[in-house]
Amino acid sequence: MSEIFDNTRPESWHDWLLTDTPASRAQAAWGRRYRLWMAFTQNPLAMGGLIVAVLLVALSLLAPVLAPYDPSIQSLASRLQAPSAAHWLGTDELGRDVLSRLLYGGRVTLGMVVAVVVLVAPIGLAIGCLAGYLGGVVDRILMRVTDVFLAFPRLILALAFVAAIKPGVTSAVLAIALTSWPPYARLARAETMTFRNTDFIAATRLTGASAARIVARHIAPLCLPSLVVRVTLDMSSIVLTAASLGFLGMGAQPPSPEWGAMIATARRFILEQWWVPTIPGVAIFVASLAFNLLGDGLRDVLDPKQR
Repeated sequence: MSEIFDNTRPESWHDWLLTDTPASRAQAAWGRRYRLWMAFTQNPLAMGGLIVAVLLVALSLLAPVLAPYDPSIQSLASRLQAPSAAHWLGTDELGRDVLSRLLYGGRVTLGMVVAVVVLVAPIGLAIGCLAGYLGGVVDRILMRVTDVFLAFPRLILALAFVAAIKPGVTSAVLAIALTSWPPYARLARAETMTFRNTDFIAATRLTGASAARIVARHIAPLCLPSLVVRVTLDMSSIVLTAASLGFLGMGAQPPSPEWGAMIATARRFILEQWWVPTIPGVAIFVASLAFNLLGDGLRDVLDPKQR
């Protein structure tokens, strides 16, 4: 009896997920996700970007455990020391350990990126879906507001917002968020306009569903794959914008460690003590490259036009 029961079961989770005859909607959904993951793993560059991005986030979160020194403790007697066994990445102009400041700086820089994405993605998705579905006057008003924000360079507009409030991490996050949502709104609007006149949306409308329900339950989920790809690709530019604000003194304020601010305070040592400004610059480069590779891989998997 047990042998008969065992023969009726899938051989493994792999077989259960890849079956051509799913027994439930949940099995079909998980099977689709598993196929996307398998396709994603076939791209070595995308997997490398994912591994590096996860590693950067993990190192930043574990900074209190991994950092060998307090990032704010100064020791003028050991200032501008070259990398050694005591200080793996050397010390800065105030004798602070560069490795410790790099780890804690990742918490600030990458935390700003996450905060911007959490703020921007829902706003851009909501505005774009409403404009694309409702059309008419609502579409014209929302898109003209979007065009106003798109008319200014992102960094210049962010600098203006920060200067109007006050320098700091919170102000920098709000400034970057206010300048980053228009592309997401444009993308969501374009996706919505391809769906709003389809048969399944018309059938949903005939059942008496409101516009808000149609947008939230049917259109917005269809726009998410393209939005996820755009968000991942934009993370690299958000990293650069956050570091640029820090470099210009508009982001994290001393003595808070932040990659852009670390480069700004050490740029005068670029010729003699090159490791002090170069190491945070390498961290910015690696983070931006990882998010770009990850975004390219997600685009290849999630965008049906790429398949």
